[in-house]
Amino acid sequence: MASVPSLASSVNQRVADALASALPEAGGADPLLRRSDRADFQANGILALAKKAKANPRELATTVVEGIPTGDLIQEIEVSGPGFLNITITDRAIIETLAARALDDRLGVPLAQNPGTTVIDYAQPNVAKEMHVGHLRSAVIGAAMVEILEFTGQKVVRRHHIGDWGTQFGMLIQYLLEHPHELDHKSDEVSGEEAMSNLNRLYKASRALFDSDEEFKTRARARVVDLQAGEPETLELWQRFVDESKIYFYSVFNKLDMDIQDPDVVGESGYNDMLVETCKLLEESGVAVRSNGALCVFFDDVKGPDGNPTPLIVQKSDGGFGYAATDLSAIRDRVGNLDATELIYVVDARQSLHFKMVFETARRAGWLSDEVKAVQLAFGTVLGKDGKPFKTREGETVRLVDLLDEAVERATAVVREKAAKVGLTEAEIVENGQYVGIGAVKYADLSTSAARDYKFDLDQMVSLNGDTSVYLQYAYARIKSILRNAGERKPAAHPELELAPAERALGLHLDQFGELIAEAAAEHAPHKLAAYLYQLSSLFTTFYDQCPVVKPEPELVVGENRLFLCDLTARTLSKGMSLLGIRTPEKL
Repeated sequence: MASVPSLASSVNQRVADALASALPEAGGADPLLRRSDRADFQANGILALAKKAKANPRELATTVVEGIPTGDLIQEIEVSGPGFLNITITDRAIIETLAARALDDRLGVPLAQNPGTTVIDYAQPNVAKEMHVGHLRSAVIGAAMVEILEFTGQKVVRRHHIGDWGTQFGMLIQYLLEHPHELDHKSDEVSGEEAMSNLNRLYKASRALFDSDEEFKTRARARVVDLQAGEPETLELWQRFVDESKIYFYSVFNKLDMDIQDPDVVGESGYNDMLVETCKLLEESGVAVRSNGALCVFFDDVKGPDGNPTPLIVQKSDGGFGYAATDLSAIRDRVGNLDATELIYVVDARQSLHFKMVFETARRAGWLSDEVKAVQLAFGTVLGKDGKPFKTREGETVRLVDLLDEAVERATAVVREKAAKVGLTEAEIVENGQYVGIGAVKYADLSTSAARDYKFDLDQMVSLNGDTSVYLQYAYARIKSILRNAGERKPAAHPELELAPAERALGLHLDQFGELIAEAAAEHAPHKLAAYLYQLSSLFTTFYDQCPVVKPEPELVVGENRLFLCDLTARTLSKGMSLLGIRTPEKL
């Protein structure tokens, strides 16, 4: 089905047409239509246009109003103040537009015109290291952006740039070579916990030996050289670490209700074969220069505390490659081989300077251009209730798996309290506890602008009140209960009816869903979708309180129309939550 124009876009077009007729030189000008508390919409663009044309804004506004037909879409339009237009929509137009949306599986949301290919780099754990709370935001924000962009019709390529290369592997591989059974498993079925336990044990033992035994340290450093040279036995043992780590990674992502596929995992090692050529291209083009033996890129606006330029080091003086060489090679690969038109990096804000320099270097080299843009979707820090970086009582970084398990435990207790009232089985309590707990963690992250820090407060996250995913999930479950209890009455749109204020407010908000999705996609702002869904749930609560749906039973057509609004609200909530990676149980 074709996309359904929103009420705002239809009104905007009518005002724009009338404005072009009244002031031909303003053809194509934006009327600046916005939602308003004085009417359904307000157009504010006439003031600036009148000033530019040296016309009286109120007279121009009056002329524009005279050229706008009313009765079908627009019920009333009046000039306010120095030239604002206050516009009220007909009840019929609201319900007819929503009815058209309801016929479409996509709820009338349009697909992007001429979509490109976005490569999104997110969820980047490190091999042989435990995932902690710092890994949460990249995974959750990145996964939501993937869903939102794909829903708009964008082709999305996922990339998980795991840390799977570096000097520490010399120590780990040498220890495993000398203790070959350290990664053996007790059974064929390997849990993520067992995999991480093996890796932790091996890492601690190899580190202790490295720090205490000079001969082992020498052998470990030689093993790094073997790894970088591609020596077969060394590579085979390195691969064991990567495979063991993936068992663990995937178990954590599974807890997060995220689907990570093997082909999408392309770590630092995936670009090794490109590093020498990347450096050669940068040096031959003059983008990078040798400084004290290192290959560097300098920037006029990047200086250290001493006032001297701080370069991006692509290759160290000893011939080793830094993160910049890998990141620049990844850009070459993503643009040249994956045909990316946009690169999104969901990375901690503390790495902003690094990516600013990497992107500028890639632009100078011609790998990024006006047709291919790269952006860092920078995110802030997860804080504890005290407003400081989230740590355990012992001052350790919080393990991600522990945090998720506690969220599910708390949520399951909340679900169990209500279980008898809605008739949940034990299996449903456990399942819903997972959905509510993981949803609570994701929503707390996604409802905050990515760039901001936020406090991790489980008590608040699993609360039934306030801006939480549980509030939204209960709103959805409540609507599904209403629809089940409606008996033989079915949802049906009745455009001929006069709407109550709460019905109008809910209907107008439902109609904004498509425009909101486009905005969240363009601005890489999943928090805007979260805010929209919270307001939708709040408007539904007001509607349900003021407009009887089942009890007391309203007149047939009124009840059917209200059931229609309920059903479309549920579908919009469910779709919006799924784009955030959050499940909506039918009973809660």
